[in-house]
Amino acid sequence: MKKLISLDAHNRLNWAMKENIENIFIKLKTGVSGLSNDSIEIMREAFGKNKISDQKKDSALKKFIFAFINPFTIILFILAGVSLFTEVILANSENKDFTGVIIISTMVITSGLLRFIQESRSDNAVEKLNEMVETTALITRSGISKEIPVDEIVVGDLITLNAGDIVPADIRLIQAKDLFISQSSLTGESEPVEKIIVEISENILPLESKNLIFMGSNVISGSSKGIVITTGDETILGRIAKDLNKKKSITSFEKGVNSVSKVLITFMFFMVPFIFLINGVVKGDWFEAFLFALSIAVGLTPEMLPMIVSANLAKGARKMAKKKVIVKNLNAIQDLGAMDILCTDKTGTLTEDKIVLEHYFNI
Repeated sequence: MKKLISLDAHNRLNWAMKENIENIFIKLKTGVSGLSNDSIEIMREAFGKNKISDQKKDSALKKFIFAFINPFTIILFILAGVSLFTEVILANSENKDFTGVIIISTMVITSGLLRFIQESRSDNAVEKLNEMVETTALITRSGISKEIPVDEIVVGDLITLNAGDIVPADIRLIQAKDLFISQSSLTGESEPVEKIIVEISENILPLESKNLIFMGSNVISGSSKGIVITTGDETILGRIAKDLNKKKSITSFEKGVNSVSKVLITFMFFMVPFIFLINGVVKGDWFEAFLFALSIAVGLTPEMLPMIVSANLAKGARKMAKKKVIVKNLNAIQDLGAMDILCTDKTGTLTEDKIVLEHYFNI
């Protein structure tokens, strides 16, 4: 088994689809009665749990901090700092004015809190839904068949699958009767694929194999038994999920915010120094000229915009929640609304296999 452990998931699947069933039993220390109780922990330690790693969750503190980090609020933070320095710290006791600092800070705090609260609610709702759902599979161990949670499955387990079951791991078939599997989630192929017990000699990809079935696919018809070859992150679905969990691309909403912020910064970069110099040369009071230039910078910045945007996105998320849709990222509301054409796949397994247009909005 040491040699098998040294193989990566792809090579292990290649080995399983070409090897005869007796040799697979020997290598995985299993058989028609399944794994023995002594072998379960050994397999789990050698090959890992049957659980796909989720994207690393951010802590509440990190979520709170990032709720306040965007180009608009960064500009407002800078302006609030400058306003505090000039209108409070440098001003004499009679002329201290906290109005500008309070207004800007209020806008920033309100915007950030709205985003943080709404996204925290969404995350909590998702966690509650995940706790409610537990998928099980029928496995045989030491000659006894029983249903267990899919995350307790290990390499070498003997699994029985029937019509309607979701395949819980990457499996080498040892029995199959009229077995048809839908692999559309992995290959995009809408038609079910027939799976049979056959030893393969030619060099093909595992997904093209007739004697392998994969996590995430589902049994359309027939029945089968098989041996688990790869689990969790080592499955083909697990490797796809790992790629999807990489850094997300910038959305159209973020691009829009960045472009508006860039315009504001450009205006400030050219206008504020120019006004500062002209005012300073004409009046001769450079400190007064600096304060006037600062007021121009504040005037160019729409302080209410971050709060208005966050409030509208939060309102959209609440409306979606009433329709049983959870919005985990508020920016997704704008991205959804910005779509011109939405293409989506559907399943005909649980529906009438018909699409009906119920309602639409014209321009």
